[in-house]
Amino acid sequence: MGADWFFLGFSLPAWITILTVTSIFVVMARSRIPAEVAFLGALTILLVTGVVSEEEGMAGFGSEPVVIHAAFFVIIAGLMQTGVLYWLTKHVLGDPKNYNNALLRLMVPTSILAALLNSVNVVALFIDAVKIWARKLNISPSKLLLPLSYAATLGGMCTLLGNSSNLVVAGLYLNKTGQSMHLFEPFIPGLILTVVGILLVMALQHYIPSRRTAEQSFETTSDYTVELLVPTDNPAVGETVEDAGLLNVKGGSLVEIVRFDREIIMPVPKDEWVLGGDRLIYAGQINEILELKRTHGLAAADHHVWSINDIDTKRKMRTAYVDFGSSLIGRSMSECHFEQKNNVALVAVARQGYRVKGQPREIRLEAGDTLLLECPPKGDRLLEQETRHTVTFFDSHFVPQLGPKTVTSAIILILMFLISSMHVLPLMATTMLAAGMMMLFGCCRITGITRYIEWELLLILGATVVFSVAITKTGVADSIANEVLQLCGRNPYVVMAVMCLLASIVSEFVSDVGSSAVFFPIMYQQAEMLGCNPMPFVMSLMLSVTISFASPIGSNTHMLIYGPGSFKFTDFARLGIVMHIVLLTLTLVLVNIIYPLY
Repeated sequence: MGADWFFLGFSLPAWITILTVTSIFVVMARSRIPAEVAFLGALTILLVTGVVSEEEGMAGFGSEPVVIHAAFFVIIAGLMQTGVLYWLTKHVLGDPKNYNNALLRLMVPTSILAALLNSVNVVALFIDAVKIWARKLNISPSKLLLPLSYAATLGGMCTLLGNSSNLVVAGLYLNKTGQSMHLFEPFIPGLILTVVGILLVMALQHYIPSRRTAEQSFETTSDYTVELLVPTDNPAVGETVEDAGLLNVKGGSLVEIVRFDREIIMPVPKDEWVLGGDRLIYAGQINEILELKRTHGLAAADHHVWSINDIDTKRKMRTAYVDFGSSLIGRSMSECHFEQKNNVALVAVARQGYRVKGQPREIRLEAGDTLLLECPPKGDRLLEQETRHTVTFFDSHFVPQLGPKTVTSAIILILMFLISSMHVLPLMATTMLAAGMMMLFGCCRITGITRYIEWELLLILGATVVFSVAITKTGVADSIANEVLQLCGRNPYVVMAVMCLLASIVSEFVSDVGSSAVFFPIMYQQAEMLGCNPMPFVMSLMLSVTISFASPIGSNTHMLIYGPGSFKFTDFARLGIVMHIVLLTLTLVLVNIIYPLY
């Protein structure tokens, strides 16, 4: 298609590829459209325009990174359900005595586990434990959450399983050369970078911001909801809550009705009838809501105002954080059906550690906002599953039963790493075998596996492989590689440094997975044009796209801690820029020492 049409040296398919891939970065950096939607849309354009064939489009979803990740999700399900990860959380971190001791006892185990269990899983696992540490040490959780994220990212550099971008680069290298990287291919440079990174955090700890947490803002407020009683002779009896002016009121909104027969109506539809004896539960600015007693003839109920430590026996308060890319961003609860769909009610909103004043359901939400939600007494895990990628709950107290299967799943994990490290089987075969053993020995329930599978990540991984194919197939990689060589000369060290700098900067604002897929074919082509060994180019790319320390959207682990730490966007830049410069420079030096250019 358009093979004979050229503009500025590129054919029509090449321009379609360039504009499509560029649009992904623009969309991800400037909108709240989820990454998987952006990648799927771009893939659709490449297929419809014929830039890639159906076979090439489908091949990406059967590629090594996708298969390994899918198998690893099953392994993680087994480790979670049998309690291995719970045991690690409880026993590995220990009990620190001071802040310096806490940094070491947090960052060293975190980096080790991130190399084995993937950085995102480890951060999600440790967030609650870190918040408990912060309370014991009387410091802000942000002083520990940022080092937690940095340590997980650093440790993830040491193995192919540690970060998703590592697997993408390894998969693309396999497609190009037919040679598989072993699990610990990046171990030596990754280990040195991890040690230096931990020392940098320890030395520059005064750059880690101390932020007031959302929980603190909730705890300093003695009341969240107030319960008012509808007298039998109230004029509102027989009317709907909307017509009676009792639904959305000054300072708050009606989140629940408790009938005289203990029936609970929540969320409250606008056409719900008001009955005598109803108990109306309001959330918002309590002083203003109490004016309803005077203006609408309501009475004070004998049930006291709820607080964070005075939870109703039939409902309970939980905190959740608005995810990056969430459909709630830029909208208020009154404009969507989140409460009705999930049977919850918004009670209060906190932003960067301070409670947002005003009617909670009318507040336009932002990424990282903390939501105080009134939730059902049961079904925590189902609620967390149904709200994934919209909000994240960090107050789950699921405690698995430890037993023989705990040992079994731990042995399976250890065997997987031993078999892979000794090159008995390729990494993909090893992870698939481990996943099969998890199911065979009953370490994970097949019906519960889907809760642990990140379908969006699998979609992104499959699409990135196709983008790399398109960039190579249309000649974009060859043309850009030539242009860079002309600008930088034919010095391989300069070319590598320039490309890694660009890739690492792009990764600060978009997905490291997407960056690795786009830059891989270009850097590989440059290595071939220069007559160099491609391994140092490939390895420097693998490590440099992971060095995303200066912005919260550059890493999935940063996005996980953004809400719980009540961070500001610029908080990551204070220490992150120094980390980025030092570690990128060290990466280029280490790679060229370990992997010869010729």
